[in-house]
Amino acid sequence: MRGERAILEQLERLAAALDRLAPPAPAKADFARAEAFVWQASPEGFLPVCHVNRQPLGLLKGIDLAAQQLLDNTRRFARRLPANNALLWGARGMGKSSLVKAAHAEVRQELGLGTVSKGVPDLKLVEIHREDIASLPACLGHLRPAADRFIVFCDDLSFDRDDTSYKSLKAVLEGGIEGRPENVLFYATSNRRHLMPRDMLENERSTAINPSEAVEEKVSLSDRFGLWLGFHNATQDEYLDMVKSYASHHRLNIQSGELTRGALEWSMTRGARSGRVAWQYIQDLAGRLGQRL
Repeated sequence: MRGERAILEQLERLAAALDRLAPPAPAKADFARAEAFVWQASPEGFLPVCHVNRQPLGLLKGIDLAAQQLLDNTRRFARRLPANNALLWGARGMGKSSLVKAAHAEVRQELGLGTVSKGVPDLKLVEIHREDIASLPACLGHLRPAADRFIVFCDDLSFDRDDTSYKSLKAVLEGGIEGRPENVLFYATSNRRHLMPRDMLENERSTAINPSEAVEEKVSLSDRFGLWLGFHNATQDEYLDMVKSYASHHRLNIQSGELTRGALEWSMTRGARSGRVAWQYIQDLAGRLGQRL
């Protein structure tokens, strides 16, 4: 009897130790908590974003064509119509990620989402970080059974040499057994059209047994995005239009001529003209004027 009791006690202690080591089951995501979330790979979960950092769509200047195309695509998706994954690529600071966030807000407002009665699917924005792309299948596994519709957004997506996570992304976007869930769309921004550095593609071409197939393997990732939106460096007029739009929206107390001179001088010190540079100038100007944005 004593021997059996000792064995049972040992087994109970072993079971308790295993319970402490085992990770807790992930809590079911409550997507009613917010309009936007950040995907956390470990432990798996969706962190609600109480306030999304974004600008109104009307303040994004010099990208009218791209904005209209992304808006149309997002509207169709929100209405349960066919829509494409979108890759926003090109010049730095020209509003790629700002457009994704602004389009999400604009479509929700247009369609009255988030304010209508229960039972109507909302349009949620879920950000996944570049380093968590390998966990994208797990993320989609949580989204697939949900009633809402989701734009999964990855900012500054790119892949370097020896990075193989792009293969899992390809399978998720198209080509896998399950494929992309019907209620999920994938938007990504990148400075590279093919998401790979040029020297990486050239190296594949020079060292592979079949160069064309090796390069095609990597270039085909961008082909999974049905909508390509290119962003180019702003002209001086476009840059000044951005500055004036921000200044007017935030009612900055400054004369037009002084605003223009300051904006041009600021862009020269930055060595660039873009929406990001325009916003940085406005922040500096508002601080010097003692005005809040």
